[in-house]
Amino acid sequence: MSLKVDIRKNLGGFRLDVKLEAESGVTCLLGASGCGKSMTLKCIAGIEKPDEGRIELDGRALFDSEKGINLPPRERHVGYLFQNYALFPNMTVRQNILCGLNREKDRSVREARLRTMLHMLQLEGLEKHKPHQLSGGQQQRVALARILVSDPQLLLLDEPFSALDGHLRDALKIELRDLLQRYGREVLMVTHDRTEAYNMSSRIAVLHEGRLLKMKPTKALFADPGSVPAAILTGCKNIAAARRIDEHTVEVPEWGVRLETKQRVQEGLCAVGVRAHYFNASAQQNRFPVRFVEEMEEPFETTLQFRFAGQTPDSPAIWWRLAKDRRPAEFPQELGVAPANILLLYE
Repeated sequence: MSLKVDIRKNLGGFRLDVKLEAESGVTCLLGASGCGKSMTLKCIAGIEKPDEGRIELDGRALFDSEKGINLPPRERHVGYLFQNYALFPNMTVRQNILCGLNREKDRSVREARLRTMLHMLQLEGLEKHKPHQLSGGQQQRVALARILVSDPQLLLLDEPFSALDGHLRDALKIELRDLLQRYGREVLMVTHDRTEAYNMSSRIAVLHEGRLLKMKPTKALFADPGSVPAAILTGCKNIAAARRIDEHTVEVPEWGVRLETKQRVQEGLCAVGVRAHYFNASAQQNRFPVRFVEEMEEPFETTLQFRFAGQTPDSPAIWWRLAKDRRPAEFPQELGVAPANILLLYE
């Protein structure tokens, strides 16, 4: 299966301009709130209409501005899970799920598909319950059952964990990830949470102010985000403007250091990033004198903030994060970072 999206739409404050291709598996649209993630999903589902472009699913045009094609949502064979699940409050679990089969007239087929969904999503025994009688996780599963019962070609998930309490999220991530693997079709999921994106997807597309910056396999994106917005979205705490010195050296003026890199430095470099976990008191390369200025204790980690000896006074302190049991009894006078852990950023 394959999804091809190439659309433009003016959204007032910015212009949505998204071009992506996705295949079977979970692809995540990762971006800050208001960057156009949900609008992209709505355009694919047919809820919103792009100004121009084309959307194609398995070779079938869902939208094509040049050819005048704009299939209504019911003809796109696309399932859309809203943030708030949009269950009908006065209907039972059974009735809500069967709403996904309102075009199927054969009663035996409807009942067979209902039973399959109840079993697959562990909703057996809850058929007569109404949404207010269900937990957040059960509501999510009912909403998914209502979508999956119609056997859509593509599943769209819009911030699927945003309506859940924090303590439910971790367990439901695993549950939903396993379900999607069994589902075996293409899934496009929207989130602003990097942990959700990392846990749930095999590929990530980074959106920034309506524009698709990069699309890479999940682990590859975290290892090499390639741009400042992508580095921020993937959780990099230490980012500073930099310039290329040679193929494996960069200068970071506000930190007052030159860094050796393993990755080849291309023309157009604008910044570097170093993740807070990458600093090491025993590292011998990119090693410089430091002065510690602040400590923040978290339940399982400690964050130490420091400044390089030659760092400019108006630049922010640098983060070093480590497990609590690895916190040094005495702060080291120097810290280093491996050349392989210098992120090169070009946008």
